[in-house]
Amino acid sequence: MSQSDPRCAGKLALVTGAAQGLGRAHCIRLAQEGARVLASDINGDGAQETAAIVNAEMGDGTAFSIGHDVTDSSQWEAAVDAAREHLGGLNVLVNNAGIGVPGNIEECDFDDWKRCFAINVDSILHGCQKALPLMREHAPGSIINISSIAGLIASDTMPAYNASKASVWMLSKSIALHCAKKNMQIRCNSVHPTFVDTPILDGTARAHSLDKDVLMDKLARQIPLRFVGEPNDIANAVVYLASDESRFMTGAEIKLDGGISAK
Repeated sequence: MSQSDPRCAGKLALVTGAAQGLGRAHCIRLAQEGARVLASDINGDGAQETAAIVNAEMGDGTAFSIGHDVTDSSQWEAAVDAAREHLGGLNVLVNNAGIGVPGNIEECDFDDWKRCFAINVDSILHGCQKALPLMREHAPGSIINISSIAGLIASDTMPAYNASKASVWMLSKSIALHCAKKNMQIRCNSVHPTFVDTPILDGTARAHSLDKDVLMDKLARQIPLRFVGEPNDIANAVVYLASDESRFMTGAEIKLDGGISAK
């Protein structure tokens, strides 16, 4: 591959949680690097908007969309079928959909706990089980699971999120070893961001009655590099993991935390 070739040329990618924020950034950057993309989200209109943004920049037929509840195994079947129909196959799966829930260990509601695990962890089980057969047909491939630095460093205020994102981290390693043992030529790695400037932070600011700039300054002071990440800071790592540049990397984690975990 020459230096001018797109880094993800020929890649066929399904990105969950693609209606906004990181998921939208992943779709755009993958498409810019030559991939064709299926944007999925329970917010089907938002996923459709992401696909429209990609197609406006890269040309019609680059991106497609589907409404998709990642906690529903049957909807994963439909998503994989959509990848087969619209993309002609699948060799990159970006498990990006995720939520956080409030409450320390005494306050965390059990229904919230179960919902957090259903979206953050169970979705990866369903997704990999449904997608791997098609991915094997189009190998080499890459599964990219978006975890969090909160999966590696604990907080007293978010046990459900900590535990679910730690599960994503370890589940990714198990998937990687399985695929390697079966000689599937499919890699699996996890990505661990810290604070990123997405619409989630807008909601956080409103929830705490803070001006967005005040919140951003407060978060930046917790990061050794002294700034909050941008979506493309995470999406660029997804491009690397989706591309053949990372062909010798599996069962690993990429920390994108501005140095927080180095403390």
